[in-house]
Amino acid sequence: MSRMMRLYYYAVLGAIGGVIAWQASNLLGLSFTPSVYLSEIIAGALIGLCIGAVIGLGEALLTHNIVQTARACLFSGLLGMAGGALGLPIAEGLFQLTGAQVWGRALGWSLFGLLIGIAGGFTSGSQMWKGALGGFLGGAFGGMLLESTRTWLKDPLLGKAAGLLLLGASVGVFIALIVYLLSRAWLEVTSGKLKGSEFILDKFMKTEAPSAFIGSSPLKSDIVLPDPDIAPQHALLKGADTHFNLKDMSMNGTFINNKKIEQAILKNRQTLKLGNTELVYHEKR
Repeated sequence: MSRMMRLYYYAVLGAIGGVIAWQASNLLGLSFTPSVYLSEIIAGALIGLCIGAVIGLGEALLTHNIVQTARACLFSGLLGMAGGALGLPIAEGLFQLTGAQVWGRALGWSLFGLLIGIAGGFTSGSQMWKGALGGFLGGAFGGMLLESTRTWLKDPLLGKAAGLLLLGASVGVFIALIVYLLSRAWLEVTSGKLKGSEFILDKFMKTEAPSAFIGSSPLKSDIVLPDPDIAPQHALLKGADTHFNLKDMSMNGTFINNKKIEQAILKNRQTLKLGNTELVYHEKR
């Protein structure tokens, strides 16, 4: 999945998560306890869990990595649940304090989006603050759409369905959009099973950041390439603030522009070859 395609997939996944949240809330009902705010905490947690977990599937479409997919769904779902549990009662409280202004509820939903965005930044190669910013903006915009739709559509059930769909889509697309606009470095797969996929490298770029292993093992590598000729840990990427150092760790070798290397500094538009898979390194300054 290219960075541009992330916009489409994350929007669709967020919308699907919103529809699932709508169905789940209909089945369980929203009045869980005599306390209105406690009911909103539980309802918000349910909505956040559904939208967050489904948005977490975005990494599955990108990496085809079952381990990373499970981790992304779990982490995004749990943070979404926390965001919903906090966001919905806060949204209602702000709505009352602002004299029934729509933007009051939107601010509450922005907290919900922010936590899902943190999860997205953590489980992808982006930095967490970029995912958090995207989620915050998506939650605020989606919250406005949610409340406006519920007001515009006279049927409460239909209004809730359309509103949650738009909320989920907005959170998903804004997370992908901010990551797309602010990405500094990424690898584009140009041949092999993952052709067309891109791996964002931003969170590995700082000198103090952890190194990124490239290999075929989902358990041992951060960037997983399903190629039998690639070792479980084939190469190592180490950030140096302004560039990446690439170190070969394999028996079959790592190549840059068809030249075998032991260690090299990556430069924009260089072609990497590991096994039968080729990647192009991109960077923005």
